[in-house]
Amino acid sequence: MPALGEVASSREAALYVVKLGSATLLHSQVFDELLELSRRGARLLVIAGGAAGIAEHYRRTGREIRTLVSRNGDEIRYCPPSEMRHIVAAYEEVTLPLVEEELTRRGLSVFAAVARTGALVKATVNGPLRVREDGRTRLVRDHRAGTVSSVDVPRLTGLLSTFDVVCLSPPVADAEGGTPLNVDADVLAAEAALALDADHLRLVTGTAGLLTDPADPASSLRHLTEGEGRRYAKGRMRQKVRAAEIALRGTSDTAITGPHTLSAAGATWFWRAPAPAPDLDLLARTVELSSVSRDEREIAEFLAEWCADHGVKAEIDAANNLVATKGAGSRRLLMLGHLDTVPHRWPVRWDGEVLSGRGSVDAKGSLVTYLQTLASYDPPEGVELRVVGAVEEEITGAGAFHVRDAYPADAVVVGEPSGAEALTLGYYGLVKVRFSVREPTGHTAGEGVRTAGDRMVDVLSKVPAAVAALHPDALTAVLGVSALNQGDTQSGEAVVDVRVPPGLDPDETVAALRALASGPVRADVLRATPGVTTRRTSPLVKAFQRAFSEEGVTPRYLMKKGSSDMNTLATTWRGVPMVAYGPGDARLDHTPDEHLHADEFRRAQRLLTAAVREWSSM
Repeated sequence: MPALGEVASSREAALYVVKLGSATLLHSQVFDELLELSRRGARLLVIAGGAAGIAEHYRRTGREIRTLVSRNGDEIRYCPPSEMRHIVAAYEEVTLPLVEEELTRRGLSVFAAVARTGALVKATVNGPLRVREDGRTRLVRDHRAGTVSSVDVPRLTGLLSTFDVVCLSPPVADAEGGTPLNVDADVLAAEAALALDADHLRLVTGTAGLLTDPADPASSLRHLTEGEGRRYAKGRMRQKVRAAEIALRGTSDTAITGPHTLSAAGATWFWRAPAPAPDLDLLARTVELSSVSRDEREIAEFLAEWCADHGVKAEIDAANNLVATKGAGSRRLLMLGHLDTVPHRWPVRWDGEVLSGRGSVDAKGSLVTYLQTLASYDPPEGVELRVVGAVEEEITGAGAFHVRDAYPADAVVVGEPSGAEALTLGYYGLVKVRFSVREPTGHTAGEGVRTAGDRMVDVLSKVPAAVAALHPDALTAVLGVSALNQGDTQSGEAVVDVRVPPGLDPDETVAALRALASGPVRADVLRATPGVTTRRTSPLVKAFQRAFSEEGVTPRYLMKKGSSDMNTLATTWRGVPMVAYGPGDARLDHTPDEHLHADEFRRAQRLLTAAVREWSSM
């Protein structure tokens, strides 16, 4: 198996932290959903609630569940030291075996344990508990409840890389020693998501998220920011809201989902970066949703639901692309954006009207302008407008290859940052090759022995000259190198990226790189797409020119040395005019300073809508 991915990144698969209440554990569909997530490659940490399991264990053993009433009237399970071993037993003998059995039956490997095991999670003891009793308030000092203080990230990360599913439950270890400490399972899930830098946190409940009226199952609150949900939360839902707001300190996208499902359709989302104006809501939320390459399903489903709410037909196709369509006819305009981003780990935020966050420029800002244009504009008869949010643009181009073969078009606008007042007319092509070697180990003191590292250095040292001989404007970069002695064998890999100017055949570039792989070294082509350009005289460019003129803009025309899904379409599409347009400064792509100003976004929205209108009326 290759040591280096398509972009030579060490980024691990997406991590879901999923809290399942004890009632949800009785619904088999939630385990089917976990299986589907695992099949998509996600890492899964499940936090299991135990109210039903504790009740069952106490019934079996003939014990009485002792409760207290808090000052605000909530019933609390009383957990003195003498009771903790029975609570641990309830999880270990009822709740965790249920989870393990359901998942194992589906072919998943499972590690299931209470979180105090090996001190995977530690907590500090809470102070005395104030309770109501006989109309009076008293202090309970022996209640064994705590606040999470640490999570053993290295060991949990190791477990997540070993097992398909890791399942933890309360209680946790007392950081100061002594009997275990009970903690709220929702809060445990939130703290674990924070510590592990999770991509997604789902708090699964028996209702469709948080309801404004508990008696009305259709009264779900769809979008909340910190502090907004507390006025509606009652009983156990208070802890879910509290947990969701704890998670806002991190980077995961967070939702309370249900009834008894992981699906976020109809869920309550919690957002850490509320937009300063309603027309920026979709932009802000899309940027907050984690969608690193191969983890685009959540954002695709979110945007499909948004489209349905705004009268746009949308679906997720066989390649997992989002496909939204309006109108029908023989003239077809494709607006092709992408859902995925390169890896990131910092919270999204607004500074006034400047949105900072991964994807704001590359290229969720563009995709959102396309979707909002589609929702706001009704094409004339005979015109079909289609927006596609493609998957894996940043790595394999898989989504765009599917688009190339499934959605023919007469003109294409590609969603990449050009800046609101510029238009990209073309891109360099891309050739990406993996060099690799695997051969028996030889002693380095032997005559003529070459290590895997030597082999990689040899071939990489020849790449720049070989590429320069093809075209002086071609660019090369080594994305990553790995060379290891693995017992009886040595293995080495290197991923090389070549940017191919228009006019240079990518097959010629591939042949030149293959020629460098001699002896035991082999070369495998990961990607080969041509450079592409569109003339200014094309009808598509003229439609943008008129839009720019309406706005009083003198546009800049760009030829980019990067590549995009435009190049993928160009592998087979001939004579189809294609440009790239979207808000933002492309120099910020893939950087920790990625940000987008609301004025830039709005201007791009106006200009794009005008250009689409002009093209549709031609």
